[in-house]
Amino acid sequence: MEKSNQFEGVYLPYIIKWGKITGWLGVLLSFGPALVLAVVYKLVPPVSAIITGFIAIASAVGVVWIVEPISYFPIIGVPGTYMAFITGNISNLRIPAAAVSQNVAGVEPGTKEGTIIATLGMATSVIVNIVILALGVFAGAAILGSLPENIVASFNFLLPALFGAIFVQFALKKLKLAPIALGIALGLTFALKVGVFSFLPGHPSYIVTLGAVFGTMAIGTTLYKKKLL
Repeated sequence: MEKSNQFEGVYLPYIIKWGKITGWLGVLLSFGPALVLAVVYKLVPPVSAIITGFIAIASAVGVVWIVEPISYFPIIGVPGTYMAFITGNISNLRIPAAAVSQNVAGVEPGTKEGTIIATLGMATSVIVNIVILALGVFAGAAILGSLPENIVASFNFLLPALFGAIFVQFALKKLKLAPIALGIALGLTFALKVGVFSFLPGHPSYIVTLGAVFGTMAIGTTLYKKKLL
């Protein structure tokens, strides 16, 4: 009970306070260059161009703005959500780091322990990411330039391999649900390829994530209520 009170009464309020501060600071820094151009150099694009640009981006990835926070929150919790969306590289780095950390520590996603472990794993990934990125900026181009072409081409398989490993990790915990999740994802991907979702705005690849996440959640909840899971 004392640990629960510490988590909800001390830890979360502290995280939310600083999460809001750093979040708004991130927004300010993101728009900083544009504000400098507008205020200092009086370079302001036409309103029509701004609206056109916003519509172009929103039509392509607007759904992700809603899907990603909902999809990832059960894994990383409140602290991880603040951290993930201020540091970026969520799906290809932060979530895998959180998932692996929870698996190694033997804690369940969605629990208080899981939230804390996920935050520690993600924080470590941020530090490592910064160090590697700094090295990559100075030495990456030279190293990549010296590698054979087939080695460089193989880097395209890193992200699919990473997601495959994460899927297996979670599939082992819910063997009955894993084929359902995989089936939904494959079915939606095939439908996307043949143009079933061509009526949706932008490039509707987001429908695969949306359908796989919420479809699996709905089926999993139904099976759990019927005590089949």
